Amino acid sequence: MRKIEKRGVFCLILAALLGIGLAFFCFRFVADGGDWASYPYNRHLYTNEGVLKGGTILDRDGDVLSTMTADGSRVYHEDGDIRRATLHAVGDPAGNIGAGALTAFADKLAGYNVLTGAYSPLGAGNELYLTIDAYLNNIAYQALGGMSGTVGVYNYKTGEILCMVSTPTFDPADPPDIDPEDPAWDGVYVNRLLSANSIPGSIFKVVTLDAAVENIPDLFERTWTCTGSVEIGGDVVTCPYAHGEMDIEDALANSCNGVFGQLAVELGGDVMQQYTDAAGLTESIEVDGIRTSEGHFNFSGNDNQLAWAGVGQGEDTMCPINMLQFMGAIANGGKAAVPRLIEKSSTSFGLPTGIYFAHKSGKLIEADTASTIADMMHNNVIETYGQDRFPGMDICAKSGTAEIGPDQSPNAWFTGFLRDEATPYAFIVLVERGGGGSSVAGTIASQVLTAAVERAY
Repeated sequence: MRKIEKRGVFCLILAALLGIGLAFFCFRFVADGGDWASYPYNRHLYTNEGVLKGGTILDRDGDVLSTMTADGSRVYHEDGDIRRATLHAVGDPAGNIGAGALTAFADKLAGYNVLTGAYSPLGAGNELYLTIDAYLNNIAYQALGGMSGTVGVYNYKTGEILCMVSTPTFDPADPPDIDPEDPAWDGVYVNRLLSANSIPGSIFKVVTLDAAVENIPDLFERTWTCTGSVEIGGDVVTCPYAHGEMDIEDALANSCNGVFGQLAVELGGDVMQQYTDAAGLTESIEVDGIRTSEGHFNFSGNDNQLAWAGVGQGEDTMCPINMLQFMGAIANGGKAAVPRLIEKSSTSFGLPTGIYFAHKSGKLIEADTASTIADMMHNNVIETYGQDRFPGMDICAKSGTAEIGPDQSPNAWFTGFLRDEATPYAFIVLVERGGGGSSVAGTIASQVLTAAVERAY
């Protein structure tokens, strides 16, 4: 009798394990079935050349960016500049751009569902509307003028990415023969807004300021005198020129390395790491399933290394979209909508195939601190960058000039946001080896924001 009981218990355990395994498989099938079905070797969905057979990609205004013809050819927008401007959002036919819609959203384009599976005859599939505006992307592409970099604009209330341009780029309708050793094509398949890390330079001073506002009680009573350099930790931290006597607001407007280097050392490496993590600069953001690259910061060195890290140099690297989201949080009282790329999707008959809505980030900065920093960033525009470059805009901004190595021009950055309920946009511009942040990246930001405000999405 005992043997029968033991065998019965054993069978129950096996049945329970089988049930758990089946439940787990069903969950994975529902959650990940689209990814499994859209694997590039599935010949139901891809041609022998690896081109997705079905699906149409449109921008937020309904302009067709890529679709499949009846003869099995994938075609793109009729305007060559728009094809280049939207390449990294749409993707290339060969699937080299992993963050492009053709690869990242293949399951949504193909028409996969858990009931009928993946059936996509030529020319069929779903319609996928992206949040980007092809017109605004083209403005940004033209403003970059052939320089390598990225431009991003997003609505920090809704999360919609309105502009996402990455260069170098090419015409997906006529892909060039790219030599990977040619520096002109360096990182051509990488979406620099979502998937590339760069040294942030002085735009990172906003994070150091965040920590200083909350941890140094007499910060706004202090003054500093900049002579062009200051010794910290046995070596010098230099500024481009002597800024003279300043308070903290002037120090931010002048982007004084000496002041912010000293503040970083006073705060200490642990506090600097805490506020960098809290700002979301070291984590990966999920943009409709696309995982962005993580930032890396090292505040564990000696005082001189810590000072340079506090001004965005040293070993600091970050992904531009993380700073874009942080700018949105400063503008929005501490939290911002998580960036997203999908506006809506539907079948070819117009039936919706998904629900897409805004998700809020966690708290990236305290609300009172955000308000204080926003006012100081607006002062940057008034005192340093020039309000006349941004007509009619209540704009808050920070420029950055990031040194990337000897005998190389620095990377140019410009980031910030608009304080306007009608146009709640955060923005970021990176021009690799572009030179001055305000003069180069700021000019591009001016052109793109002017166009975005005129369209008022």
